[in-house]
Amino acid sequence: MAKCELVVALVLSLSLFGFTSAGDPDILTDFVVPPNVNISNIDGNFFTFTGMRSILGSNPPTAFTVTKASAKEFPALEGQSVSFALLQFPASSVNPPHTHPRGSELLFLIYGSLQVGFVDTTNKLFTQTLQAGDMFIFPKGLVHFQYNFNQTDFAVAVSAFGSASAGLVSVPVAVFETNIDDGILAKSFNTNVTTIQALKAGLAHPPTKP
Repeated sequence: MAKCELVVALVLSLSLFGFTSAGDPDILTDFVVPPNVNISNIDGNFFTFTGMRSILGSNPPTAFTVTKASAKEFPALEGQSVSFALLQFPASSVNPPHTHPRGSELLFLIYGSLQVGFVDTTNKLFTQTLQAGDMFIFPKGLVHFQYNFNQTDFAVAVSAFGSASAGLVSVPVAVFETNIDDGILAKSFNTNVTTIQALKAGLAHPPTKP
């Protein structure tokens, strides 16, 4: 993807902020001043985030990468009900099933193709194959995923969230890497402890790509 195309896409993606559903409490001031910061010392730098600069002109990704601009990385977002992320997918890579408990996600695909989907509270799966220029909404709190099924080319997407701190709960990590008893997991998945332990070992030591 040409550098100018990425610049244009990133600028366009900023408009997504206005379409995300607000998930943070309303504030009673123009903006939130961080603790131990004197408001008289705040200038335009406080409202500027430069963490995406290194992405422009960079080489295609070699591993799935998320570059965030949430309240943690960009404190000026606190109380503004918005945040942002750039998602870079190498060929044949996946963003595993996960949820954002405090905000919806509006994804804009700017390069490549992705298979995306989410599961609602009736356990119905909604999927779509996206091409560059497409957008897809992941409702707040629902399990969802993104998969670059292209075997030879990468994909790049940007996501806007309806919260300054949308949160992240990875399903594989929450289930298999949080010390839930193996016996409980075995009963829950109608399998045996050996299988559960094999799944945990696979997550701890993922296979290397050929």
